[in-house]
Amino acid sequence: MSLSVLLVAVFIIGYLAIAFEHNIKINKTASALITGVLCWTVYVLFTSNEAERVVHELSEHLGETSEILFFLMGAMTIVELIDSHHGFKVVTDSIKTRDSRSLLWILSIFTFFLSALLDNLTTSIVMVSLLRKLVGNPEQRRFYAGIVIIAANAGGAWSPLGDVTTTMLWIGGQITPVNIIAGLILPSLVCMIVPLTVVSLRVKGQVQPSGLNTGEEATIHDGRKVMLAVGIGCLLLVPVFKTVTHLPPYMGMLLSLGIIWIVSELINSKLDDEEKKPYTAVHALSKIDTSSVLFFLGILLAIGALQATNILNALAGWMSQTIGNQDVIVMAIGLASAVIDNVPLVAATMGMYSLDVFPTDAKLWEFLAYCAGTGGSVLIIGSAAGVAVMGMERIDFMWYLKKISLLALLGYFAGAFTYIAIYSLTH
Repeated sequence: MSLSVLLVAVFIIGYLAIAFEHNIKINKTASALITGVLCWTVYVLFTSNEAERVVHELSEHLGETSEILFFLMGAMTIVELIDSHHGFKVVTDSIKTRDSRSLLWILSIFTFFLSALLDNLTTSIVMVSLLRKLVGNPEQRRFYAGIVIIAANAGGAWSPLGDVTTTMLWIGGQITPVNIIAGLILPSLVCMIVPLTVVSLRVKGQVQPSGLNTGEEATIHDGRKVMLAVGIGCLLLVPVFKTVTHLPPYMGMLLSLGIIWIVSELINSKLDDEEKKPYTAVHALSKIDTSSVLFFLGILLAIGALQATNILNALAGWMSQTIGNQDVIVMAIGLASAVIDNVPLVAATMGMYSLDVFPTDAKLWEFLAYCAGTGGSVLIIGSAAGVAVMGMERIDFMWYLKKISLLALLGYFAGAFTYIAIYSLTH
C-alpha cells in the first residue's frame, strides 16, 4: 500500500469518527488528536530514511498551527472575562420591545454585528440567553434561535475575529482585515436579510414574555461597562496592531489579553481573594473551551501531513479538471461545511491552493471565507453556533431542517451571488 493511500485512509477514518461522534459516543477531540498523530506517524515510517526532514516539516506546521491556537485562546479568555463581569448584559438589557417583528430584526442586527466583534459561537450563546428572558413560548423561542444561528454565522464570516475559519485565513496570510470586511460585509448582510425578510412576512403580534425573575441585578458587577468597552477595544486593537507592527495576529491578541487582565485586576483590587476569584483572568482561563483548542490542533496536524505529502495539491488539480468553475467549487465546499466541520474543510483548502497562484486577498480566499462561514447554517449541526443553540434550546435536527434550513439556504445563495456580482462589477 502506498503512502498516499494509507494517509488518506487514516484521515477518512478519523474524519468519519469526528462526524459521527454522537453515534459512536467518542468525543471528536480524541478522534482528531489520534488522527493528527497517526498521519504524521505513517508519514515518518514510510520515509524512515528521511526522518529528520519529516520532523523539520512537522515543526514548521506546528509553528503555523500554534499561531491559530494562541490567538483562539487569547480571544476566548477575553470573552470569558467580559462575561464574568456581566459585560454582555449592557447589550442585552437595551432590548425592550415586545413586537414580534421588531424583536426579530433587532435581535438579528445585534447578533450580526456582535458576532463580528466577538465570534459566532459566543454571540449565539449570549443571544439565546437573552431570548430566554424575552420569549416565553418555547416554539417561538426556538424559531428566533434558528434565525440567531443564521445571523451569527453571517456576521462572523466578514470579520477576521468573527469565525474561526476567517481567523485561520487571516493568520495564514490569505486575507487582510480591511479587504475581507469591504468584500464580504454586503454579501453577509444579504445572507441575513433575505431569510429575515421572508420570515417577517409571517411573523406578527406580540411576544409572550417569559415571566423569568430578573431580580439578579444585585449580583451584577459594577465594572461591567468598563470591561465591555475595554474588551471590545482590545479585540479591535488586534488588526490595528498587526497592520502597524507587521507582527502575527496572535501577538496583538496576547497584548490585548494582557491589557484586559490588568484592567480586571484594578477593577477588583478592593475585593478579598475569595470574592475576586470569579472575576480573575485565571478563572476565565479555566472556563475556556480547551477541548475545542485541542480539536483544532489535531485537525490541523492531520491536514499538515496531507499538505506535506502533496495529496492536497493533487486533490485541487483533480477538482479543477472535474468541476472546472472555481466559484462552483467554493460554493460546494461551503455547503459541505453544513455536514462536515468547516475547520478541516478550510484548512484543507488552504493546503490545496498555493499563495503563489492565489495571492493574498484573491477572490478564492474571500469567497471561501463567506461560503465556509455561512454554509454551516443550512443544518443545525453545521456550525459551532448551531450546535451550541441546539444544546441550549434542545432543538431537534428535523425541526431545524423543516423550519430553518430552506431559509438559510436562500440566504446562502443570495449572499454568494451578491458577492460574485459585486466582484464582477469591481474587477
